[in-house]
Amino acid sequence: MRTSAALARRHWLVTLTLAVGAVGGALTALGLGEAARWTVSGYALGFAGVRAGHMVADLRRGRYGVDILAITAIAATVAVDEYWASLVIVLMMTTGRTLEELAAGRAERELSALLERAPRSAHLLARDGSGQTSEVPVDQVRPGDELLVKPGEVLPVDAVLLTTSAAFDESSLTGEPLPVEHVRGEPLMSGSVNGSRPIYTRATATAAASQYQQIIALVSEAQRSKAPFVRLADRVAVPFTLLSFAIAGAAWWLSGEASRFAEVLVVATPCPLLIAAPVAFMAGMSRAAHHGIIVKNGGTLEQLARVRTVAFDKTGTLTRGVPELSAVDATDGMEPDELLTLAAGVEKLSTHPLAEAIVAGARERGLLVPAAHDAHESTAHGVSATVGGRDVVVGKELFIAEHVRGIPELPLKPGHSGVHVAVDGRYAGRLALSDHVRHDTARTIAALRAAGVPHVLMLTGDAPAAAAHIGAEIGIEDVRAGLLPQDKVDIVAQLPERPVMMVGDGVNDAPVLAAADVGVAMGARGSTAASESADVVVLLDDLYRAVRAVRIGRRTMAVAWQAIGLGVALSVALMLVASAGWLPAIVGAWTQEAVDLACILWALLARQPSREERDELVAEAADRQAGWNAVSR
Repeated sequence: MRTSAALARRHWLVTLTLAVGAVGGALTALGLGEAARWTVSGYALGFAGVRAGHMVADLRRGRYGVDILAITAIAATVAVDEYWASLVIVLMMTTGRTLEELAAGRAERELSALLERAPRSAHLLARDGSGQTSEVPVDQVRPGDELLVKPGEVLPVDAVLLTTSAAFDESSLTGEPLPVEHVRGEPLMSGSVNGSRPIYTRATATAAASQYQQIIALVSEAQRSKAPFVRLADRVAVPFTLLSFAIAGAAWWLSGEASRFAEVLVVATPCPLLIAAPVAFMAGMSRAAHHGIIVKNGGTLEQLARVRTVAFDKTGTLTRGVPELSAVDATDGMEPDELLTLAAGVEKLSTHPLAEAIVAGARERGLLVPAAHDAHESTAHGVSATVGGRDVVVGKELFIAEHVRGIPELPLKPGHSGVHVAVDGRYAGRLALSDHVRHDTARTIAALRAAGVPHVLMLTGDAPAAAAHIGAEIGIEDVRAGLLPQDKVDIVAQLPERPVMMVGDGVNDAPVLAAADVGVAMGARGSTAASESADVVVLLDDLYRAVRAVRIGRRTMAVAWQAIGLGVALSVALMLVASAGWLPAIVGAWTQEAVDLACILWALLARQPSREERDELVAEAADRQAGWNAVSR
C-alpha cells in the first residue's frame, strides 16, 4: 500500500490523468454527459497548453521535438467532440514523459568524492619550538608553516620534507606504482599519502595553489566543457512531424471531414519516439549493472557505441598497481629459496614499503619466514639483522656496498625495482620487484581491436622505459609516458579519432576521465575521485569489462534505433488506415497504446546480449567450470 502511494505521488501527473478519467466516467454513468465532456476536455486542453509552453521554451533553446503532434491531436479531438480520445493521448504523454525522466536522469555528484577526499585540516606546529600541534583549517596554512603529517594521512599542501626520510604513495598523482622515498629537503606534492611513520614538513604553497587543488580544478573545468545529451528521438522528430501533418492534411482535404485530421493525428502521437529510446537505454544500463558496470546516463551508451579511440592509464589499470616479487637472483652458490628466506626474515622487521611484498613473496612460495634478531634499520636505505645465526643485510645497492666488497652487475628489466642482499659479509643476490600486468590486459586490447576500435594508446606518468616495456608486452604501440595530469588532458583533447574512451584509476586520472568523451574508472581498487568523475565505473577488478561496456553500448543503440523504426513504421501504417476513415479516434488512441507496448517490448531486447556476446559468455562459463573441476580433483 505504501509503495503504491509513493508511486502515485512520484508520478502525480499520471495519477491525476487517471483520476480525471475516473471522474469523467462516473459523471457519464450518472447521466451527466455534458459535465463529463467539459471535465475531460478542460483537463486535456489545460495539459496541452502547459505542454505548448514547454515546447516553445525548447524551441528557443534550439531543441526540436514532436510534442506539437500530441498538442495538435488533443486540440483536434476536443474540437470534433472526441474528448475521450484526447484523454488517452494525455495518458500516453504522461506515461511517456515519466519513462523519459527515469531514463535521462544523471547523478550530479561528479566532484563530491574528490572534494571529500581533499584534506580539510592540517596539524600546525607551534612556532615557539615546543613541538605542540594544533589542528587548523587547511585554508589557513601559509608557506613557511611547519606541519605534522600522521601515518596514512594525505599531505594537505605542497611542502618540503623536514624529517630525515619518508616513503609516500604518489600513485594517485604520478602513476608510479611503487612507494617513493624522499629525504630531508626534497619537495613533496599535496595529495601524496604518507607511509607508516609520522613526518614533519614545511609548507611551500597554500592549499589553493597546491597540486591536489589543481587536479580538482581540472576535473571541474572538464566537466563544464561536456556537451549535454540530446534525446535520440529528436533526430527523426522533424521529418516524422512533417509527414504526419502532410498525411492528416491530405486526408482532411480529400474527404472534406475535419474528423479525419484528428483521427490521423491520434495515431501519429509521439509516444513511440519518446518511449523507445529511453526504455532501451534503461535496459542497456540495467544489463551493464548486471555485469558490474555502472553507466551513469543514456548519453554515455550512445558514445560507447561509437568509440573510435581507447586510451589507458598504466598503473592500476593495465597493471595491478601493487609491488610483487618477480624474481630471485642468487649468487655465490646460494639457493634462491634460501636467499629469499633470509631476506624475508629481515624484512619482516622493516617498515619499508617493499618489505611486505618480499615477505608475501616468500610465503606464496611456501617458505617459512624465520625470526630475526638484533635488527638495525637505516631509514630509506636498508636493514641488517641476525637470522639463524647468520648476519643478513637487505637494502639498496649503495647500502649493501658498505657491507661487502664488489657487487656483480645483474641486469634489471625495465619497470622493476631491485633489493640487494648480503649474507655473512658476502654479496648473496638480488630480489626483483615489479608491478605486474593484469592477466586480462592483452586479451582486452585484442578484443577492442576486434570490435572495430582502430586506435589504442597508453597514457602514464611512469618512466618512458618502463612504460615502453609494458606496451610491448601487451601490444600497444602508441605509448605516451612521463605525463602529468594536465598533459593527459591535453593529449585526449587533441586525439583526432573520436569519440575517445579513457580507462583509468586514481586521483591523477580524474581530470582526463572527465575530459574524455567517455571516462571509464576501474572502481574496484581505484580512487573514489576517479569513479565520481567518470561516466562509467567498473565495480569488479576486471579490465575486460571495458570491452563489455563498448559492446553493451553498441547493442543498446542498435535496439533503440530498431524500436524507433518499429514505432514509426506502425504509426505511418495506422495513419494511412485512419486517413481512409477506417479507424475512429478512440480506437486509434488505444491502438496507438498497443504500438507503444510493442516498442517497449522491442526496446527491452537491449537487456539481452548479442549472439557474439552469448557465445563469449558461454565460453567463459565453460572455462570457469573447467577450473573448478580441476580444483575439485
